[in-house]
Amino acid sequence: MRNDDSIHEIVRHYGDADESSRLGTGWFQLEQARTQELILRYLRPAPATVIDAGGGAGAYASWLASRGYQVHLLDPVPKHVEQARAASSRQPERPLASAKVGDARHLPHADATSDAVLLLGPLYHLVEREDRVACLHEARRVLRPGGVVWGAGISHFASLFDSLAHGFFDDSAFAPILARDLKEGQHRNPTGNPIYFTDAFFHRPEELADELLTAGFQNVELVAIEGPGWLAPDFERLWNDPAQRERLLSAVRQVEHEPSALGASSHFMAIARK
Repeated sequence: MRNDDSIHEIVRHYGDADESSRLGTGWFQLEQARTQELILRYLRPAPATVIDAGGGAGAYASWLASRGYQVHLLDPVPKHVEQARAASSRQPERPLASAKVGDARHLPHADATSDAVLLLGPLYHLVEREDRVACLHEARRVLRPGGVVWGAGISHFASLFDSLAHGFFDDSAFAPILARDLKEGQHRNPTGNPIYFTDAFFHRPEELADELLTAGFQNVELVAIEGPGWLAPDFERLWNDPAQRERLLSAVRQVEHEPSALGASSHFMAIARK
């Protein structure tokens, strides 16, 4: 299955799923908090121009716009773009600069016009390496010198950890999905069960770093997003206790560059400058 076929499947999957609410539930709250933290760690102060390619329903784009950034969102899923526009309309004093249906491999922006590019979905939903590298070339093209790219990857081992921690390892329908994930990193879900996600490529950290280097970025930094924190069986209890939440975030920060934490994290981030 090539990327264009997978994109049709991804649009179908997200047409049924509610991506707009995902980051407010369960361990995805850790994903959101850490992603925001990593963005602000390297993003120049507002005002600045940000392209959120594959920006979904606009969770990060709207958040950055509310902080004074000029944010352009692009996503292949029409439902997501409609949701992002709705979210933008709820903050009329600081709306999105634009929200359009589009492809991260073909950004509708001129060369060297952006201070930052977020790729928080394309690098795992583009299932072929050549298309991920093309996406990264586009990000580099539109960045000004010194601009930053954030590329999120899903761990090669995410399905194994997820199934063990959340109780579906023994599902016979999931067994072949996991076997292919571990062998090839190519994730497919023929079951129709949305819990098992949609078409994606699951990276090893060094594979994601190599793709950025191939696209011309240098000094790529790899950072675990959730670390092992997403595996906590009592995650909601920890997260809803402010003191325990900060302890969890602090612990993840302390191990964010450790190779073992990168492997144990559901997602990791590759960050680089042009």
